[in-house]
Amino acid sequence: MTHMLHTLMMYFQYPFVRRALIVGVLIALCASLLGVTLVLKRFSFIGDGLSHVAFGIMCVAAIMHMTNDMLLILPVTIICAILLLSGGSKVKIKGDAAIAMLSVSALAIGYLLMNVFSASANVSGDVCTTLFGSTSILTLTNGQVWLSVFLSIFVIATYIVFYNKIFAVTFDETFSKATGLQVKKYNLLIAVVIAVIIVLAMKLVGSLLISALIIFPALSAMRLYKNYRAVIICSVILSVICTAFGIVVAVVAGTPVGSTIVAVDLAAFLLSYVIGGFRHA
Repeated sequence: MTHMLHTLMMYFQYPFVRRALIVGVLIALCASLLGVTLVLKRFSFIGDGLSHVAFGIMCVAAIMHMTNDMLLILPVTIICAILLLSGGSKVKIKGDAAIAMLSVSALAIGYLLMNVFSASANVSGDVCTTLFGSTSILTLTNGQVWLSVFLSIFVIATYIVFYNKIFAVTFDETFSKATGLQVKKYNLLIAVVIAVIIVLAMKLVGSLLISALIIFPALSAMRLYKNYRAVIICSVILSVICTAFGIVVAVVAGTPVGSTIVAVDLAAFLLSYVIGGFRHA
């Protein structure tokens, strides 16, 4: 035990480990806040679809040799999130079909462009890193850390300020509209916040694993509690603990960061499922 603590203290002396832990905890916090809303609104799969869109745009940014790909990835992902969440009845392709179509198209076109136009000698390695987040969280610069902090503060502040409105839109859009609440405007706000979280989380777990970061803590908390506020608090705590533990394990054991975090989230979900079964029996 003493040897393990000594090893952890040694790793935490490295700035890249501290940066990864700070950004990871912030992303986990943001993802868990909106995760409950997405699960209750039956939009759990949207994280996966938007992450694939972000992957496709990232490939375009790489081909264009952009020094700051966030300038392209963030606005395009926000636009796609708005189209998916706020399309309304005028959209002919709706719900899961629209998300699946957008997801597969962006993933395929992104990989195609990377193979055709990329000047990198290791296209497969670059794609694997982007999809699974194998090491990107450990290579963050100070600028990327500060950007993550700024965007995380934006997400958290937005959620706190509009908590009651998001709560109303999450549970009953029809009733909220009848009371005079501008449902479309708050769906738009949710879409923007989700897009920001997706772009942030790509560095942590990669494109293919983002949904797990959003959904698992919410499902685990909903298994343990029935009260909305209790579910939110429990989801945040579980997400932060699992992410921090996953990063530490990945650094010490040398395993892929994204996959390790998702494995820890899965273990927490299975444990909460068992505990919830005894509590509600």
